[in-house]
Amino acid sequence: MSLVENFRNIFKIEELKNRIFYVIGILMVYRIGSFVTLPGVDATQLTQQAGDASSLLGLFDMFVGGAFSRAGVFALGIMPYITAAIIIQLMGAVVPYFQKLQREGEEGRRKINRLTRYGTVGITLVQSIGFAINLMATSPNAIVVSNFTFVLTSMIILTAGTTFVMWLGERISDRGIGNGISIIIMIGIIARLPASLINEVTTKGNLIIVIIEIAALILVIAACVLLTQGVRKVPVQYAKRVVGRKVYGGTTQYLPLRLNAAGVMPIIFAQSIMFIPSTIGTFFPNNETVQMLTAWSSDFTGITYSIIFGIIVVFFTYFYTAITVNPREMADTMKRQGGFIPGVRPGNQTVEFIDNILTKVTLPGSIFLAIIAIMPAIVARMGVTPGFALFYGGTSLLIIVGVALDTLQQIESHLMMRHYDGFMKTGKMKGRRRA
Repeated sequence: MSLVENFRNIFKIEELKNRIFYVIGILMVYRIGSFVTLPGVDATQLTQQAGDASSLLGLFDMFVGGAFSRAGVFALGIMPYITAAIIIQLMGAVVPYFQKLQREGEEGRRKINRLTRYGTVGITLVQSIGFAINLMATSPNAIVVSNFTFVLTSMIILTAGTTFVMWLGERISDRGIGNGISIIIMIGIIARLPASLINEVTTKGNLIIVIIEIAALILVIAACVLLTQGVRKVPVQYAKRVVGRKVYGGTTQYLPLRLNAAGVMPIIFAQSIMFIPSTIGTFFPNNETVQMLTAWSSDFTGITYSIIFGIIVVFFTYFYTAITVNPREMADTMKRQGGFIPGVRPGNQTVEFIDNILTKVTLPGSIFLAIIAIMPAIVARMGVTPGFALFYGGTSLLIIVGVALDTLQQIESHLMMRHYDGFMKTGKMKGRRRA
């Protein structure tokens, strides 16, 4: 069956069709809101002073679909929610109260989600002040009201805008397809691709060079897919059990240890830390000393920025893998189900064996992830325009690849449940049932 026919099958399923149209409607609302300018701002003045794509604020602007440079009501996008979720997750590794909530199942998740929402509001209030101060310093002609009024209204409207975007993401997760927060970030990134590609073509003026750059981008995307899907399979043997007249077990299955178990989170962690110096700089735009100390963090193409960023990515890959993948829990689960790794005794030896393999697998994964993270800086220094270079790696590319694979997997599950061929018949989607 052709790929076109598989697309048709998607719209033959009423529930799946409704979910897709619902997601499209939500994303249209989000994109329209990103073009609504804050009250008290002259949009024509902002157009003349658009953000530089090579700066860290330009990178942030890409995540929110250009709303930051347009001073839109969604200028901060969903990023404060991501920051709050990261903080809560890190606290779950060290604070007993949050560790208890993580073990309480559904009730604990509801409490964690509520705390994350409260944290999002607090972070947005702080970031909105920095946004207003930075806008008044960089585009004073665009502000048509008093400074106090602008700061106050910006705090209220930006906080409300981020809260509304968070609500839109939750609606997509509940009634749509995939993780709503991730889809909103992905659509903001993709929205900048056409303009960046057109700018690259007009800047280069040589179609052959642009074709070579696009071919290189496709290769990088393929490498990201391999990184995302790569696993190390550890064989697990299950003993036979006789229950009545039925025999259970006696089969060999595999424990998949992902090459990149941390996903995109190490880059997001590292990116959040790299945002700190530039955020401090926005509060003191006229202080030459502060600007000099934070200048290195505002240029993602710089060598210093790339080295520090890569090291932080490697560190957080190990850190996040350690707090999300628990070898002892895996060993206990195997032991309860009558499973064992051939040649390894159950218990502590199994824990050490899994931990040893996980450490070895994570090393090349973390290095590869660091290379992907600094790839935009590498290609930018090779002559690619900064706006288009952002699509060659980093958080943007991994988010696009990860969200696309997750969405395809969910569509695949809907199709397979209704006895249709999978969305990618010859592919190896993780959601595909195997004979």
